[in-house]
Formats: sequence, C-alpha cells, structure tokens
Amino acid sequence: MNDTLNSAQSRRSLLGWIGATASFATLAACGSGRAEAKGFPKGMSENAWRKKLTSAEFRVLREEGTERPYSSQLNDEKRTGTFVCAGCGNPVYSSKTKFESGTGWPSFYAPINSGAVGTSRDFKLGYPRTEVHCADCGGHLGHIFSDGPKPTGKRHCINGVAMDFRAA
Repeated sequence: MNDTLNSAQSRRSLLGWIGATASFATLAACGSGRAEAKGFPKGMSENAWRKKLTSAEFRVLREEGTERPYSSQLNDEKRTGTFVCAGCGNPVYSSKTKFESGTGWPSFYAPINSGAVGTSRDFKLGYPRTEVHCADCGGHLGHIFSDGPKPTGKRHCINGVAMDFRAA
C-alpha cells in the first residue's frame, strides 16, 4: 500500500514539476521575441524611434502591435513596386510575391530576398508563432504562417502600417 501511495505521489510530483517548467518557459518566452533596436545595423533609441515614427507605426514596429484588418491602404495596393520597412526604408517585400489572402492584411509568399527579414518565436497568444521583423532595424512586421500559395506555401501576414510602398 505504501509503495502504491509513494509511486502515485512521485508521479504527481514529476507531473507538477514538468508543468511548472513548461509554464515558466512559456512565460519567459513571451517577452523575449521583442526586436530590440540595439542589435540591428539601423538601431536607434526608443526616444529616437518615437520622434521618427507616427504613433501607429511605433505601436506596431517597436511594441509589436497589430493594426486592425482591412485598415491599411497597402492591402489593396496592386501596382508594381517594392514594400519597404516604414522604420528604416529597408526593402522587405516585392509586389511580385504579394497575393490576396482574404485576411485583411497585406500578404506575401516570400520576402524580397533572404536577408531582408528575420524571424523569432512568439508565444504571446499562448502558442508558438513565427514573428517576422526587419533585418535592418528589428521592427516588427507581422507573422509567417504555413497556409500560403506555391511556391513556398508560406503566408507573410504583414501590418501595412509597418511598410511604405515605392512604385517601380
């Protein structure tokens, strides 16, 4: 009887320890994906970003916010050209890879080149997502999902306020 009781207590302790460890790892990761300005070639202080960006741009690019769906004019942009980071002007997406996803945000199946954007893990909603940010300034652009069209099967779901458009 004591062996059964000790075995059950040991299992509960182990399960509790595993659950606590997973919870701490998830909580620790919640804030770790933020793209800080200091680690990027075009980094600036928070005050400098606040002076340079509009409040909406700052909220998305520097605080990892999300704009309302269908609120960006870039969602309907059909001209040939380049989408650049609104924070630093780094070319991030080409109109050649833009597609209509029906999500309400500008969507692309690939960045303009492999060095234009970076990614990190985001656990803010309680499950892992792939955050995409500007490789030059670290500004938050959006997220990448695996439900896009060929040839990549990826959907870069990007906040329009995080980009500017330069017509060809």
